[in-house]
Amino acid sequence: MKKLRDILVNQSLQRKWMLTSSAVIFFSFTIICIVVYISLHTWLLNDELSKIKRTSDDLVSFLESQGPNLTIQQIQQNTGLLNSIVDRNQTVRMFNVDGVEIFSINDTSQAAPLSVLHEIVEMTIDKKDAFVINKPIRLGFFRGYIQVIHPLSGYQSLMHYLLTAMLIAGVGALVLSASIGYYLANYLMKPLHSLRSSMKTVMDKGFNEPIQLTHTSHDEIGDLLKMYNAMMNELQISFIQQQQFVADASHELRTPIQAIEGHLSLLKRWGKDDPEILEESIDTSLIEIARMRKMIEELLELARREEKDDMSEADAVAVIEDVIGEMERLHPEARITLSKKEEIGLLFITENALNQIVRNIIENAIRYCEKIPEIQLSLSVIGNEVLLKIEDNGIGIAEENIPFIFDRFYRVDEARNRQRGGTGLGLSITKMLLEKYNSTVEVKSEKNVGTVFSMKFPLKY
Repeated sequence: MKKLRDILVNQSLQRKWMLTSSAVIFFSFTIICIVVYISLHTWLLNDELSKIKRTSDDLVSFLESQGPNLTIQQIQQNTGLLNSIVDRNQTVRMFNVDGVEIFSINDTSQAAPLSVLHEIVEMTIDKKDAFVINKPIRLGFFRGYIQVIHPLSGYQSLMHYLLTAMLIAGVGALVLSASIGYYLANYLMKPLHSLRSSMKTVMDKGFNEPIQLTHTSHDEIGDLLKMYNAMMNELQISFIQQQQFVADASHELRTPIQAIEGHLSLLKRWGKDDPEILEESIDTSLIEIARMRKMIEELLELARREEKDDMSEADAVAVIEDVIGEMERLHPEARITLSKKEEIGLLFITENALNQIVRNIIENAIRYCEKIPEIQLSLSVIGNEVLLKIEDNGIGIAEENIPFIFDRFYRVDEARNRQRGGTGLGLSITKMLLEKYNSTVEVKSEKNVGTVFSMKFPLKY
C-alpha cells in the first residue's frame, strides 16, 4: 500500500487527475454491476425455487384429486401440466414407500435420494446442479412419493452470460473512463501548463518578455490566472521602477563623487600649494559630501516606508510656525507668511511627517525662485479635513511636467536643478508621506508666475 502511495505521489498532476477520474468512474461502474448482479441472482434464484414448488404442488394436487383409480391415460390427458414440466426441463418420478419407481415424466436425469421430504434442496445430479423436492402422496391405499428434479443449467447459463457481459462492459468502462479522464486532464490542465510556462519564462529571462495569460472561464483557475496576471504586472512595474531607481541613484551619486575625485586629484597634483584653490576644493568637496549625505538620508526615508501609527497627531499651526522660523533663519531674504481663518484641530499625522512635507515644499519654493521668494501658507477646515495651501512666486512648472514632479529624481530642468543643489527626492518623500496618512495633494502652476500646492489632511477628532 505504501509503495502504491509513493508511486502516486511521484506522478504528475495531470496523470493523478486522469488516474483519479478513471478510478472513480470504473469503481462506480463496478459497484453498480455488483449490485445489479446480486439483485438479478437473488431474483432469478427465487424464480427457480418458485417454479419447482409450483410444479410439485400442482402435481400432488392433480394426483390426489384423481383418487386411487388414477391411470396413465389420465396423466397423459393433462397436457397443460405435462407441457409445463417439459418446458422447464424438469423430471418427475413417483416412488412407492419402498423407493421403487412407479413411473416418470420427462426422464432427463437420474433419480435423486429420497432422504429429505417437503424441503427443496440443491444437489448435483449427472454433474449438473439442480433443485430437488420429495413430497409424500396418498392415493387411497397407495402410499408413495413424488420427486421433482429442476435443473439449474438455464439459470446458470444466464448468470454466466450476464457476468461475461458485465466483465466486457467493465473493460470497456475502464478504457472509456481512462480516455475521458485523459481528455479532461488535458483540457483542465491547459491553463496550469500556460501558468507553469509563464513562470519558467520569468524565472529564466526575468521580465524582459511580456506576460500574457488568457483564460476566459469564470472558475477557480480563471481567478487564479487573473490574480497571477495582476500580481506579475505589479511586480513587472516594481521591477522596472527598481531598475530605474537604481540607475537614477547611481547617476546622482556618481556626480558628486566625480566632483570630489576631480578636486582631490587637482589638490594632489599641484593645488595643495595654492591656498585659494585648496580652499575652493575643500569647500566644493564639503558641499558635495553634504549633498550625498542628504540624498542617502532621503533614499533611506523612501526605502523604510514604515507603517502609520493610528495614534499619530500633530498641531498644524505649531508645526508650520516652527518650519517657517527655521526657513527664515536659513533664508533671511524669504518672506513667508501663515494665515488661518478659524481654529484648527489636531491632524492625523505625525509632527515629524508634517514638518518634512511643509519644509520640502518651502525649500523648493525658495530654491526655484529667481526673485525675492514670497511664500504664503493658509489653513482652513473643510468638513473632516484641513486644507493647507502653499503658494509661491517661483519660476513655475509647465503643465505637461506637473504629473511627473513626484517621481524620484525627476527634473524639469536637469542643469538648473543640479546647479541649485536639489536631489530630486524631496517631492517623492512628500507624496509618500501624504499617502501614508490618507492625505491628498493637488498642484497648479503657471510658468514665471508661481505654484500652488493644495493638500488635504484628515482631522484626528
